[in-house]
Amino acid sequence: MMPDIRNTNSTGQAMKRMAIGIAALAVLTGLLFLAAPDSFYLWAKAIHVLAVISWMAGMLYLPRLFVYHVDAEKGSVQSETFKVMERRLLRGIINPAMTLTWVFGLWLAWKGFAFQGGWLHAKIAAVLLMSGVHGYLAGAVRKFADDRNEKPARYWRIVNEIPTLLMIVIVILVVVKPF
Repeated sequence: MMPDIRNTNSTGQAMKRMAIGIAALAVLTGLLFLAAPDSFYLWAKAIHVLAVISWMAGMLYLPRLFVYHVDAEKGSVQSETFKVMERRLLRGIINPAMTLTWVFGLWLAWKGFAFQGGWLHAKIAAVLLMSGVHGYLAGAVRKFADDRNEKPARYWRIVNEIPTLLMIVIVILVVVKPF
């Protein structure tokens, strides 16, 4: 099967736009820090929350794509479409959102809490687990891209619940601060 050059070009353009967007965010964040250092903490918190929402949206959607991809015949147009969707979701949304979540989250933990508090340590541990799930899903994207997935749809339905459970734990730790 010949690769669709339009898909490759389109993906390259999407990656360029994503890189430009991240660079613009970095520059704007730096300018905001310099212009209003006293209110930067709240801006950092807002950016962190937006990044978390984006990361979780992708983490909840990607395994659902796998559920449907499993049923697509290898090499079919449908299977190739899922491959593009999965790759773009991972590279264009999930990876950058996770990076921003970590960067701003660690800065907030340092600036706001000096890395103190049992709830914060538990939250960081849960976010590390979420990052591990992220890595596992990234590996699955590569396997699907090479038509090497061996897991059934039911497996991916179950995996789909793991980010949800971790997200619940993380939100409770942040809002309730139980210890």
